[in-house]
Formats: sequence, C-alpha cells, structure tokens
Amino acid sequence: MDTTDLTPPPARAAGLGAAARAVLREAGIGIALIVLIAVFSVTSQHFLSASNLTNVLTQVTINLVLSIGMTFVILIGGIDLSVGSVLAFCAVVAGTVMTLPGLDPAVGVILAILSAVAAGVAFGLLNGFISAFWSIPSFIVTLGTLNIARGAALQVTNANTIYSFPVAFNAFGSQTIHGVPVLFLIALVLVAIAWFVLMKTVFGRVLYGIGNNEEAVRLAGHNVFAYKVAAFAIGGATVGIGAIIYMARLNIASPIIGIGFELNAIAAVIIGGTSLSGGRGSVIGTLLGACIIGVLANGLILLGLNDFMRQMITGLVIILAIVLDKYRERLSKT
Repeated sequence: MDTTDLTPPPARAAGLGAAARAVLREAGIGIALIVLIAVFSVTSQHFLSASNLTNVLTQVTINLVLSIGMTFVILIGGIDLSVGSVLAFCAVVAGTVMTLPGLDPAVGVILAILSAVAAGVAFGLLNGFISAFWSIPSFIVTLGTLNIARGAALQVTNANTIYSFPVAFNAFGSQTIHGVPVLFLIALVLVAIAWFVLMKTVFGRVLYGIGNNEEAVRLAGHNVFAYKVAAFAIGGATVGIGAIIYMARLNIASPIIGIGFELNAIAAVIIGGTSLSGGRGSVIGTLLGACIIGVLANGLILLGLNDFMRQMITGLVIILAIVLDKYRERLSKT
C-alpha cells in the first residue's frame, strides 16, 4: 500500500488553497508581532536598545525550546502539562551530575547534558505510553506526572538549589554573536530541525495525519501508538535541552523552577496557529508565537506593570489564543 501521501483526496484537491491560508495565517502572526514591537517602541524609549533586544531574545529562548516540543504533542491532539516540573527535574539531575566531586569539568558538562535529555525523554515516553496504551486523555496523565516530577526534583535535592557549575559553562550562557545570544541561535537550529522533520519527512506527515484522522492513519498501516509515544518523547527531549539552557543562563539548578512554563509554551503554540485539536499548525508559527509572548512580557515590565498584572494579562492572552484557535478552525472548514 502506498502511504507516501496521507492527505485525503478532498484535502489534496484544495492543497494550494490550504497552503495559501497557512502562509496568510503565519503572515498575520508576523504582522501582530510587528505591531506589538511598534507599540512598545513608542511607549518605552528603552525597548529598542541593543541591550534590551538581547534580553528579549534571551527570555524568548527557553519558552521557544519548550514550545517546539509542545508543537509535536499538540499536533497529534495531545497536551503536556508536566513541562515545567519535568524541566526542574531535568535541571537538578544535570546539576547533580555536573557537580560530582572529582569529575573533569568538560566531561561533567557533557554527562549533564546527556542526563538532562535522557530524563526528559524518559518522562516523555512515560506520558506517551500511558496516554496511548490506555487511551487516557494526555492532560490527565501529564497532570499526574507534573506532581511526580516536581516531587522527585525536591526529593533528589532535599529542596536545595544546586550551583557552582564550571566557569566555562556559566560563561557560555551569556555569550552573544553580534548581539544575538548563542542560546537563541541554538533554539533557532532546533526550529530548523523541527521544521524539516514535520514538513519534509513521512514521520512529520503521519503526525499531522494522526491529528486530522487517527483512524485513517491506522488503516493506512501505520503504528499510531509508536508515533504518539515518539511525539511525547520529542517533547521530553526539548524539555531536557531547555533545562540545560536555563542552567546556563541563570547558573543554578533549582527544584522549584519552571512553574507555569507549560502555560507559556501552550500559549506560544496556539498563538502560532497550531490547533488544540491537532492536525494543523507549524513550528514557524510557534517561533512567532514565542516571540510574541517574550515581547509582551518584556514590554509590560518596561511599562512598570507588577507581577500580578503581568500574570493577569498573560492569562488573558492564553484565553484569547484559544478563542482565536476556534475561529481559525471554523474558517478552515469553510
């Protein structure tokens, strides 16, 4: 059976129109980002300063990395609420490995990176397996692993913060190239890899197919269970990478970091045009969505809003993103 094209015939017939709508959707998100930048440029004289733009890109980086993995999960119709807690667990595992006595600093950093990614993948596999094998909604499963990961992070460290990382590792977190943080460039590389996987491989097309019509993908001969587990594992891997980036940026590994990170990641993905019901979206849109979240947070700080107001506005943005997603879904069916 030829499974190189999982797109139903009606969708193939309207492929050009769908592609045009996707481009227009991402262009609209880009325009929204430009308008937001323009507003903060007018209302705050410091917004466009080189130091602040570097700071914005640094702030965007962690959420962008988490959002890339979240895109894979949401595309299959899932969701991962454990992201923030798993990030904390990955960080304390990496921090523990990196500060082992007698370990060569370079070796320690490499082992810490591998251990963080492995811990993230392990939680991703757990989430994906339980959700797919027993057909349990992923938000319930990840709500449980949220507590498991947070408790494990606190248990491993006895609720203490880990620090005193190698000097080179700490310095790496603040490196820039022509004002662009190296950490942000790493995130862009991950965006490019994710774009290639989703748009140019059978694996990516199957993920879209699962989100659109899971039964059709199963009848086409694909192992839906394996693809679902793989999507969650990819999400877990990006959480591990995000933990290392967080450690490099702030030079600490704490069991209480990452609270609420999953909400920002979900908001970035939905603002970027990925449907909560799955099957529609792109990682380029996720990049733009993460930038909107980062610019908004930075601009509100420059305007002098306190933490409580910023939380309220972020929550409002998430609700608006979900409402817009519903409107986009209706328009896609017309």
